[in-house]
Amino acid sequence: MPTSELKMRQLFDYDTWTYTYLIYDPNTREAALIDTVQEQVERDLQLIEELGLKLKYVMDTHVHADHITGADTIRGATGAKGVVGFGTHVACADLSLKDGEEISLGGFKIKALATPGHTDGCMSYYVAERVFSGDALLIRGTGRTDFQQGSSETLYDSITQKLFTLPDETRVFPAHDYRGQTVSSIDEEKRFNPRVGTHKTKEEFLQIMKNLNLAMPKKIQMAVPANMKCGSLVKAAE
Repeated sequence: MPTSELKMRQLFDYDTWTYTYLIYDPNTREAALIDTVQEQVERDLQLIEELGLKLKYVMDTHVHADHITGADTIRGATGAKGVVGFGTHVACADLSLKDGEEISLGGFKIKALATPGHTDGCMSYYVAERVFSGDALLIRGTGRTDFQQGSSETLYDSITQKLFTLPDETRVFPAHDYRGQTVSSIDEEKRFNPRVGTHKTKEEFLQIMKNLNLAMPKKIQMAVPANMKCGSLVKAAE
């Protein structure tokens, strides 16, 4: 059992409304970055250096459509391993985790939870009573399902049968928020999430998702091919 609390910094990219998370074991100084943004790589690397951390993993919850991951640049600068979910089929990643697999971070274990629906390869990461839910479960919302192999049926099952079975006190840290909220909990989302909480049926959820009528992400044509290459713009152009 770890002898201290997992430490975390929540970072934000204002252009894409993306949260990046730096988590680390204060005893061993081993760290992981979750859902990095290419334009914020210098910020993230500076913070790691200032805190005296050894970056072990740079992790993505899925193949992002709204920004380019900083994974390739960061692992080149630090030697960290790139981590994705198995279902992403990102061949350049160092580790492709399957549902239920665990990786160690100092005295902590990060457990991979397959939560497809927003994309085929969405993976949430559960560690120390926190779940980093990517674009699957948002604060009072969910990821969209209208592109990139999205499936409302699958997303509903991922949330209700996987994430909502976590302990109620589990803190929820999503990859995005558009209303200035920084953290939720499984209990709150069960009770207050207007799309999938309050015992919404699958049929009700499908109807809600069908009528969202959202604009496509501005960077999707650039971001998806780059992220299939771990964020390498050079490799994506080949």
